[in-house]
Amino acid sequence: MDENLQRSPLHEEHLKLGAKMVPFAGWEMPVQYEGIMPEHKAVRATLGVFDISHMGQVFVSSETPGAAQQWLEGLLTNNVAKLNIGDGQYTVLLNESGGVIDDLIVYRKSELEYFLVVNASKTTEDFNWMKSHVGESGVTLRNSSSEYAGLAVQGPESVAAFSSLLGADAIMPERFCMGTFPTEDGDVIVCRTGYTGEDGFELFCPVAVGPKWWQKCLAAGATPAGLGSRDTLRLEKCYPLNGNDLSPTHTPLEAGLGFAVDLTKPAFIGRDTLVQQKADGLAQKLVAIRQTEKSPPPRPGYLVFADGVQVGELCSGGVSPMLGCGISMAYIGSAHNKIGTVLEVEIRGKRFPAEVVKKPFV
Repeated sequence: MDENLQRSPLHEEHLKLGAKMVPFAGWEMPVQYEGIMPEHKAVRATLGVFDISHMGQVFVSSETPGAAQQWLEGLLTNNVAKLNIGDGQYTVLLNESGGVIDDLIVYRKSELEYFLVVNASKTTEDFNWMKSHVGESGVTLRNSSSEYAGLAVQGPESVAAFSSLLGADAIMPERFCMGTFPTEDGDVIVCRTGYTGEDGFELFCPVAVGPKWWQKCLAAGATPAGLGSRDTLRLEKCYPLNGNDLSPTHTPLEAGLGFAVDLTKPAFIGRDTLVQQKADGLAQKLVAIRQTEKSPPPRPGYLVFADGVQVGELCSGGVSPMLGCGISMAYIGSAHNKIGTVLEVEIRGKRFPAEVVKKPFV
């Protein structure tokens, strides 16, 4: 393994469990323990826990009321002004031409401070981009990613697990909300979102006690789950992956993230491009594709055809453990991206029938 890769505070815990470790976003991370299929099904049926210590945590604050909010409004696509203390929202950070730098979640931690959870591969880029736009805003940025270990507890039994971890008197945050909880090992931040389509929460704790919280999650009945099942879980729900489905060359409207874009805001970076796209109509969009016959697994980079002509390239792809067939996503032009459109995916030199289906797959 590349010695330049960063290691999670939970690295030794993964090795004890016999995890298969792989490079991911500059980190050495577990791709699976027992296997992708059982880990995937555990999250859908009961409870799983993922190491998300590689993800970034950035705090945005100001001494002047409203300054941090106003500054974030100019950088992010969603309407930060709607957030009450404790609320969160999914949003997108754009470049000047409307392409996606990162998708992230912003929480209003207090009257004057916001908490951003960003993608691992984009933490430094996001922070530098934000820093370059601080100007005279009076905003202070703090990249605290190295201070936290992160665990994502996901599945139908997550509410019971929360009580087991933080006590019967602790009140679990509502969906897309956060809370800070004092414990004997220091304060932990709990955010109730997730990347699997199941109920669950993310727990961010001081690095030194990360292994202790990991063991607590296992004791609460969570199955350790790796990046492999995290990918199949999010793909079944058509949640985009930055670097695959999201990129600087595609806008959030093309990616189907219009719900996270508020064009009623007068100004934010990249807005002009989105307004123009809205007026002109989208030339292409990210669609869900399902294999209609038995085929090898579809993978990112495989070509998509319609009537013998290439019309796209897969961004994400794999086998759905719940459906038992190949599923994928690709940007397809308006002539071939309607639900029910018959396509073919070229896999290992052979074309297999598929069709555009409604999101999500499950």
